[in-house]
Amino acid sequence: MFRIIRGERGLAVAGVTLLGYGTMVLSGMLGWVILFAASALVVIVGEVALATRFASVGVLVERAGLGPTVRWLFRDLSVVLLVISTVDPGIAGAVMTLLLPAGLWALAVGTTTLQRFAERTPFQAQTRNIDLGVSGRRPAPPRWAQRVAGLRMPLLNFLLLPAAVAAALTDGAAPVGATGLLTLTAGLVVAGALAINWRRGRGGALETLPALHSWMTRVQPEVALYFAGPAKDVYQVNMWLAPVEASGRRAVVLLRNEQAFAALADTRLPVVSVPAGVDFMNLEFTSLRVALYVANVGANIHLLREPGVRHVFVGHGDSDKQASVNPYSKVYDEVWVAGRAGRERYERAAVGVRDEDIVEIGRPQLAGVRTFGSEAVTRPFTVLYAPTWEGWLDDDLYHTSLVLMGERIVRGLLQSRPEVRLIYKPHPLTGSRSPKAKAVHERMVGLIRAAGGDPEATSLDGSRHLVVTGRVPALFDCFNQTDLLVSDVSSVVSDFVQSQRPYVVANPGGLPEDEFRRKYPTARAAYLLSSDAGELEKVLGLTRAGDDPMAEARRELKTYLLGPDEPNAMERFRAEVARLCA
Repeated sequence: MFRIIRGERGLAVAGVTLLGYGTMVLSGMLGWVILFAASALVVIVGEVALATRFASVGVLVERAGLGPTVRWLFRDLSVVLLVISTVDPGIAGAVMTLLLPAGLWALAVGTTTLQRFAERTPFQAQTRNIDLGVSGRRPAPPRWAQRVAGLRMPLLNFLLLPAAVAAALTDGAAPVGATGLLTLTAGLVVAGALAINWRRGRGGALETLPALHSWMTRVQPEVALYFAGPAKDVYQVNMWLAPVEASGRRAVVLLRNEQAFAALADTRLPVVSVPAGVDFMNLEFTSLRVALYVANVGANIHLLREPGVRHVFVGHGDSDKQASVNPYSKVYDEVWVAGRAGRERYERAAVGVRDEDIVEIGRPQLAGVRTFGSEAVTRPFTVLYAPTWEGWLDDDLYHTSLVLMGERIVRGLLQSRPEVRLIYKPHPLTGSRSPKAKAVHERMVGLIRAAGGDPEATSLDGSRHLVVTGRVPALFDCFNQTDLLVSDVSSVVSDFVQSQRPYVVANPGGLPEDEFRRKYPTARAAYLLSSDAGELEKVLGLTRAGDDPMAEARRELKTYLLGPDEPNAMERFRAEVARLCA
C-alpha cells in the first residue's frame, strides 16, 4: 500500500513539475513576472523531488520523452522569452541573453562527446590487483567536474531563473547577462578539466605495456587462465576464478576485451587485459607453463603460438550439446573433462581428440553445492527453472525448452497446488540471438511479476518467486535453495547432479524416452517433460512426497558425469596443474 501511495505522489509531483514548465514558457511569453516566479519555484522544488525522493518516477518521465535535457531547454527558452517581453535590452543585451545560455549548451554537447571519445579510447593494457603505477589506470577527472560534465552541465542555468525575474523587475538585462557569463565561465572550467584529463589519458596508455612487461618478468607467473570472449560471455571465465585461485600456483588471468575486464567477477588473482593482438604477443611469457582456455575463439591463437606452454582446454561446463565436442579442441595439448561421460563424448564424436590427451578432473567449482540430506530444510518447496539459451543458427532447435515450453512450465509452477516457490534463472545469453526467445522470456518475467514475484532478484532470501538474471545470486547458490530442477540438455544438469536432488529435463522435440536418454546421457536419471509439460504436476507430487524412484540412478550418474568423490575435484585439479608445471 505504501508503494502505491508513494507512486501516486511521485506521479503527482511529475505532473505539477511539467505543468510548471509549461506555465513558465507561457508567462515568459506574456511577460507575467509573478506567475513566472511562482512557476520557477514549483519547477525547482519538483526537479529536486524527481532527482531524489521520486527518482523512479523521474525515469518514467524520461522514457516518455520528457527527460531533463528537454525540460531544461524549455526552462532556458522561458528565460529568454521573459527578458525579451519585459525588458528593452538593446541589441548587445539581446545577443548576450541568447548566446550565453546557448554557449553553455554547446559546452555540454562538446564535453559529452569528449567523455565518450575518452571512454572508447582503449588502453593498450589494463590491470587489476597489479600495481603498475599511474600507467595502469585510466585517469579520472576531478569529482566536481564529473558531477556537472556532459548534459548535466545545463543544470547551472537554473541560476538564470531568479536572474530573469530580477531583470524583469529592474527593467535591465544585466542580471541575466552577469549570471549567464558566470555559468558559462564555470562550464569552461569544467570543460578544461575534462580536456586536460583526456590528454593525460592518451599519454598514460603508451607507458602501460613496458610496465606490464616488467611486472611479468618480475613475478614469473606459471599458470594463465585465458579468456578472449566478449563481456556477455564473461560467466565462462568467472566459474574458473576460484579453482585457479586455490591451485597454489603463481597465476594470472589474461583477457582480451575491455568490457569483459570491467565485467569480470571479484578475484584476488592478478588480471591483465590486452585487446590488441600485436600488443598481447609482445608480452613476456617465458615463465608460463600452463594455459587454461575456457572457450574456443579465434583470438586463442595469440597464446597458442607460445611453444613452451602446455595448452589445456577446460571449457565452461560439460554437457551433451554438440558444442562440448568442438573439433577445434584438437589444437590443445590436453582436454580436461569432468568425468567418464566427457571422455566418451569425444570418443563418439570422433573429432580428432585423442583419448590419451583427455584428463578427468571432476568439477572443482561444485565444492560449495550441498548434497541432498546434508542440511535441515525450512524453506518452501522450491523449483528452479534454468533453461539454456537458443544457441547458434545451426544448433539443435530443441536444446532449449524456453521458446516452445517455457510459458507452460512457468504457468504450471505458479498455479501448482500446494504452492511451490519458483526461481527462474535463464542462461546469460537468452534472447541475444532470437527475438522470439527474448519475447518469451519477457512474458515469463511478466507472469512471475504478476504472481507477486521479484523480477530483478539480487538475493534468495524470503519466500517470493524470483527472477535471477544477474551474476549474483550465482547458479550454484540457486542449487542450494532448490528441491527440484527443471532444465534442458545443458551443463546445468550435469552440475546439478552433484546435489543428488531430483531434476527434470525437457524433451521439446518429442523424442521417444529410450532414444532421448541414449542420445543425452545426462538425462539417464531425469524425469522427462514433453512439450505440453503435462508430466510436471505428477513429478511435483512424487518429489514433494519423498517418493523418488530416480534416486539410485542419480547416485550412479554422478560418478559417470563428475568422477569419483575421492580424491575430490579440487585435489585432482590442483594435482594436474602441478603435473604440467613440473
